[in-house]
Amino acid sequence: MKAILFDQHGDPGVLRYDEFPAPEPGAGEVQVQLRAAALNRLDLWVREGWPGLKLEYPHISGADGAGIISALGEGVNGLEVGDRVVINANLGCGVCDFCLAGKDNMCREWHLLGETVRGTLAQYVVVPERNLLPLPDEIEFASAAAAGLVFHTAWHSLISRGGLSAGESVLVIGASGGVNSASIQIAKLAGAKVFVVGSNADKLRLAESLGADVLIDRSKEENWSKAVYLASGREGVDVVVDNVGAGTMPLSLRAAKKGGRILTVGNTGGPKFEIDNRFIFAKHLSIIGSTMGTHEDFRTVMNLIFQGSLMPVIDRQYPLKETPEAQKRLETGEQLGKIVLDIEE
Repeated sequence: MKAILFDQHGDPGVLRYDEFPAPEPGAGEVQVQLRAAALNRLDLWVREGWPGLKLEYPHISGADGAGIISALGEGVNGLEVGDRVVINANLGCGVCDFCLAGKDNMCREWHLLGETVRGTLAQYVVVPERNLLPLPDEIEFASAAAAGLVFHTAWHSLISRGGLSAGESVLVIGASGGVNSASIQIAKLAGAKVFVVGSNADKLRLAESLGADVLIDRSKEENWSKAVYLASGREGVDVVVDNVGAGTMPLSLRAAKKGGRILTVGNTGGPKFEIDNRFIFAKHLSIIGSTMGTHEDFRTVMNLIFQGSLMPVIDRQYPLKETPEAQKRLETGEQLGKIVLDIEE
């Protein structure tokens, strides 16, 4: 099969489009012939590497994917060769206490497809049977791939962990990234009023098209937490979605109202920052961390996409062999939505 491989960490130049043996399914596993994959910042971080990351080289990154079942392992039931499917990248063992309790994203042997195991930037991938969801004929592979990880992540953070309810207010830090564009839509679907802080007018226009109610341009409002405070009737917001971390978390704490919740699923701006603890105890704030989501979360949010209640946003599509160029665009931060890779048979 053709795949995007790398043998060492570095810039996009370490990536190569080359032949690699197609993985074969074992018991309880399914081989999927991929038709589309999508990029996440995870792909950049894995390519660049971090202390303690251990990979089997050559590595294939990529968490998102959709395609057609091409082979079944022993014991697989309910799926057939030729079925259209979308992949849940959250890999739990299925047998530990967390998995048995339906909390598979907290699995004791948890992995994320494309992170520590080979992923979807290839013509074929093998995943456990439980990680596949049938894909309706009317849903394009590109749309399914663009939706998987980010809507799964946003749904678990906002709904399962954050307990967002109708009538509340939500501030999303960032207007155009995959998780943030999903968070805006999910918050609106839940009946919340949505505030968005974005870096420029184009990104804010996208946020507005997705349903955002209050738009704040941080290039014009350096102290955007004050702008949120004033726009919320001098109260602050119930929930803050802050996946940036360094540079934004101090202002997020200021923007939250008393009893508010700060949700985080990542740190695109950096993982280390100072916290003024006075805001936390004086305002009774909760900081809630979340990683990916459960199988039940995945089924729920993807079915909402299949129904048309939620919509993945696609920035650009590239052929798989142009992954280095696609990753360069992702690194610029200029994309409006997800970057998708089309995979030929």
